[in-house]
Amino acid sequence: MQHSLKKNREFSYIYKKGKRTATDHFTLFVVDSKYKDYRIGFSISKQIGKANKRNKLKRRLREICRRDIDIKGYRNYVLMCRDGAQTLDFNELKNEVKTLFDKSYKKISETK
Repeated sequence: MQHSLKKNREFSYIYKKGKRTATDHFTLFVVDSKYKDYRIGFSISKQIGKANKRNKLKRRLREICRRDIDIKGYRNYVLMCRDGAQTLDFNELKNEVKTLFDKSYKKISETK
C-alpha cells in the first residue's frame, strides 16, 4: 500500500511533532509531510484484544480511510485506537473516524 507508514521512527516522529485530535475511541496525530501525498499508519494496542481482533479493526479502518474519508493535503497521519474501539460496528467506526478527521482539519486550519 503506497499510503502506509511502516517504520517505527516515522511513528515516533509523528507522535512527537504532530498535532493531536481525539474522540472517545481514537486519537489522530497529524504532521506535515515532505512527500506529495498523504501517508497513514494505524496504532492498535494489545489492550484491544488478540491479533485477530486487532487485524480486523485495522482492516476496517484502512477501508474506511480508503473509501469514505477525503484525506487532504501533504500530511502524515497516525490513527491510534483506544480501548472500546473493537466493540463498534462498521458504521459507528466510519462516523467516528469521519468526525475525527473533520475535527483535525478544522484544528489545522485554525492554526494557519
